[in-house]
Amino acid sequence: MLCSSFSISRLAIPAVCTLIAFLAYTSQYFFLYFDEAPLRGEELWRINIFASCIWICYYRSCTVDPGRIPKGWAPPDRKQVEADEASGRQRWCRRCEAFKPPRAHHCKTCRRCIPKMDHHCPWTSNCVSHFTFPHFVRFLFYAVIGMGYLETRLFERVSIIWSSRHLPSYLGPSAAQIGHLFILFVVNSLTVFALSILLVRTLWTLGSNTTTIESWEIERHETLIRRARHFGGFLPGPGGIQVQIKKQEFPYDIGIWSNIKAGMGGSANVISWFWPLARTPDRSTGLEYEENGFEDPSISWPPPDPDRIPLPSRDQLNSAAFASAPTSNIEIEAFNRRKEEDLRRRRNPTEIGRRKPFHVRFDEPEDNSSEQSSGASDDGSVGGEEAWKNSEGERLRDFGVDEEVEFYDEEDIPLAILMQQRAQRQAAH
Repeated sequence: MLCSSFSISRLAIPAVCTLIAFLAYTSQYFFLYFDEAPLRGEELWRINIFASCIWICYYRSCTVDPGRIPKGWAPPDRKQVEADEASGRQRWCRRCEAFKPPRAHHCKTCRRCIPKMDHHCPWTSNCVSHFTFPHFVRFLFYAVIGMGYLETRLFERVSIIWSSRHLPSYLGPSAAQIGHLFILFVVNSLTVFALSILLVRTLWTLGSNTTTIESWEIERHETLIRRARHFGGFLPGPGGIQVQIKKQEFPYDIGIWSNIKAGMGGSANVISWFWPLARTPDRSTGLEYEENGFEDPSISWPPPDPDRIPLPSRDQLNSAAFASAPTSNIEIEAFNRRKEEDLRRRRNPTEIGRRKPFHVRFDEPEDNSSEQSSGASDDGSVGGEEAWKNSEGERLRDFGVDEEVEFYDEEDIPLAILMQQRAQRQAAH
């Protein structure tokens, strides 16, 4: 199955190139020999200019490196890292064995952490990221504009044939021409419709300075807030702890104009936004992003999620400061049952100090009788965050994210890294 998926993905770029060539060039061939409305000069140069822009932007979307995290990069604020780890935010990638900057995610296809990863696009076989997003936007823009123009030219020829449908067949185009026009019109109409929806969605994320992944996280956060309202603002986490869920504002929405500038490489030159040969954003960027300041500086994105928090230690399980006190007999019984289950797993040598990997628990859901579980999906099933889907039925793996690293990566930062950081701080002082 993996080999089959890999083979199909290798055919994506040739398929897109074939589609572009078919629409751009066979349409001109048809217009050239269509006697009722032959190819005009303005149509010739407009179609070819649009086609050239599409080719350039698509090539750059496919070939520009989506970026990588510099070797040895570390968050400047160690206290922020400790706060993030306490709330379940993952700042250490065990796949890359390195820290992840804000908004970065590990792509399971590119096999590395990608700065400001939006999604891994199967049609470009490349990640849409901080560095490739401007090229991707331009590709969609010129594809929609170019095929929209072609749609008007095709519709004109379709109208001519339809208006003369009662004339003898020898006075009109041949059956081959009619079939060619029909295929061109249907394929172009479906393609421009699909790409228009994608362009509108992409422009929306550009104007709000969100990525597709962050839109998923925002919806997930809103879902947790709705669930927490029924339980006094808390949801149960691992070991029976109660995690407080508060409304958290998205920190990177800094105003429409600033959002667009940030998404298009930081340039305020509107002409460069549409220029197919515009330069790729500077490689020194992509590690830090301007924030709107609506939240406390010590609070980072994404918001706390009970499904991301590692199992607490035995001392933490018994600490009243770490877990809120149950208020009823039913809650006490559920709390004790969860705590005993966690302690039992800790005594098992094969499961010391951690839950089962998410994919194991997804295939074999653990017994959880509590209806308050934050991992329960809206249909009542239990499986943790990896089982949660947004309103469009998408999981993070559908955007190319390596879920096994993104969630439940409960390994601590290696001691060697911590010692190296301490030595660096001492040298700085």
